[in-house]
Amino acid sequence: MGRRVVVTGIGLICGVGNTTEEVWQALLAGNSGVARISQFDAADFACQIAAEVKNFDPLNFIEKKEIKKMARFIHLAIAASDEAMRMSGLKITPQNAERVGVDIGSGIGGFDIIEREHSALIEGGPRRISPFFIPSAIVNLAAGQVSMRYGAKGPNEATATACTTSAHSIGDSFRIIQHNDADMMIAGGSEAAITPMGVGGFAAMRALSTRNDDPPAASRPWDKDRDGFVIGEGAGILILEELEHAGKRGAPIIAEIVGYGMSADAYHITQPAPEHEGGFRVMRNAAKDAGVSPDAIDYVNAHGTSTPIGDTLEAHAIRNFFGNRKLAVSSTKSMTGHLLGGAGGLEAGVTVLALRDQIVPPTINLVNQDPETCGMDFVPNHARRASLEYAMSNSFGFGGTNGALLFRRWSE
Repeated sequence: MGRRVVVTGIGLICGVGNTTEEVWQALLAGNSGVARISQFDAADFACQIAAEVKNFDPLNFIEKKEIKKMARFIHLAIAASDEAMRMSGLKITPQNAERVGVDIGSGIGGFDIIEREHSALIEGGPRRISPFFIPSAIVNLAAGQVSMRYGAKGPNEATATACTTSAHSIGDSFRIIQHNDADMMIAGGSEAAITPMGVGGFAAMRALSTRNDDPPAASRPWDKDRDGFVIGEGAGILILEELEHAGKRGAPIIAEIVGYGMSADAYHITQPAPEHEGGFRVMRNAAKDAGVSPDAIDYVNAHGTSTPIGDTLEAHAIRNFFGNRKLAVSSTKSMTGHLLGGAGGLEAGVTVLALRDQIVPPTINLVNQDPETCGMDFVPNHARRASLEYAMSNSFGFGGTNGALLFRRWSE
């Protein structure tokens, strides 16, 4: 089993709030972060809505001369990491620097910079390309910038597994600590793909909701009238720490991470396998890793993107794994939109907060539940008090890559 690992800090930023507690309170209130796109003119796009981070100024976190060296996903990762570090009280010193690692991934990376520099190339030729283009846009530079910011000299990685990215980043960090390659990890993911190419690309696949006339109601997992996901942006970062190390420095322990599962569908580039058997296996693997039976798990923060096929098949996988139990399952993407590579970090943080406060956030916009999912409890429209001991967070990505994280309520 290896060493025990706990969560000592959480940093969240997304369309419903710019700090962890802002995000958490907005989710409990059932507030949607979806609105008309403001970052570019989307008038000619089939989808004109997104869950943008609002009122975010990178100057609050990053020196002006450094901002141009980083894509927006890096700005968001730094903001979330700063908050997670403050909550944890973690100080990196020359004495512990080699025992602190970073694994912050992104599904897409710096789309904003790629589009900007391509325009510069077309309009002015190759001499107009910024020397900061490559290091500001590539996926691993969120992890790189965070490690340099704090002086973390341990393992430094950047996972890129589409919408499972953050779950894999956190799970791999869990294993790194278990195997004694680090005592602390800054782990999660970040995404900022609300750009013409990002929105246009997903719209071309007919993956996005086109409920442009009612943005707050557009993301509606398991509702029979759902018509696609809503793209969101933001970051979710956890500080993971070996239990004894956290105890010795008096760190605030929020929850324990006890299980991590991975699987592949080996089926299709975008669609889950029939009955989402890959999703079934990833939940089984996470529970097995923790030595926990399905009956012990009280809540699942589902992948639940609001796509017609994906939601139905995930519901089947959950039912197949947990049986006919009236298990609480909710999709906070109904409020935050889908953060792609950042989703698993955000939702892992939300799952930990649910354990901390013993309350399940809702699935909003669930008005007419899909008949294919009858009998399942998706915590419709209102948060609910609950007795939670174990909670799971699911993430699934294009290419059939799946991840599940299992957390346990902390008690001495």
